Amino acid sequence: MIRYALLCPSDHPFEAWFRDSATFDLQRDAGQVSCPSCGDPMVRKAVMAPAVRRSSQKRVDAPAAPEPAAPAADVAAPAPAVADEGFQRLRAALREMHAKLKRDAVDVGPAFPEQARAIHEGEAPQRAIYGTATDAQVRALVDDGIGVLPIPALPDDRN
Repeated sequence: MIRYALLCPSDHPFEAWFRDSATFDLQRDAGQVSCPSCGDPMVRKAVMAPAVRRSSQKRVDAPAAPEPAAPAADVAAPAPAVADEGFQRLRAALREMHAKLKRDAVDVGPAFPEQARAIHEGEAPQRAIYGTATDAQVRALVDDGIGVLPIPALPDDRN
């Protein structure tokens, strides 16, 4: 397991664990790694200093890294190791937002881009919807003036 310090385009720092560097690249390219602060999936590795122990320092046994639960192709982005109060509040707010969406909106799944466009153009009834879309599909909707709000999936929802 390897821990990376990561940054989004807004320079929000966070950390995440990966099986290896290839797994990080695979998950990042698939859009499975996103900033916990803003949800942006365009993350990059931050400069990290290696943890080097001097021979004069007493050895402290580090806790064992968690075992990966699935093969690399099925592994979702792990939750960042950050557990400060602000992060906890953000996570609670996202949970509330997800609960409200599931309660008050219709899940259209991968048909989200087509359904959002049809509602915008008056070809489908006006209603609240949610679903999945690629980054390119979201950009195309925004470029066409269709209001969408990308909301990151919670790490617990990916398990």
